[in-house]
Amino acid sequence: MDDIVTRLKKVNGQIQGLVKMIERREQCEKVIVQFQAAKAALDKTYSLVLNNSLKECLSERDSENMDRILKLISKK
Repeated sequence: MDDIVTRLKKVNGQIQGLVKMIERREQCEKVIVQFQAAKAALDKTYSLVLNNSLKECLSERDSENMDRILKLISKK
C-alpha cells in the first residue's frame, strides 16, 4: 500500500505542475508530454491497485468482491 500512496503523491505533483504550466501558457508540446507522463503514471498505479485487489479476492476466494471489481473495471 505504501508504494501506491507514494505513486499517487507523485501523480498529484505532476498534476499540480500541469496546472502551473497551463496557467503560464507554456508550449503545448511540453504540456502534452506532461499530460502523457501523468496519465501513464496514473494508469500504472491503477494497474497495481487492481492487481492487489484481485489477488486479495482470489486468495480469500471472495467471489462477491471479485464480481464487484470486475463490474467496476468493465464500466466505460
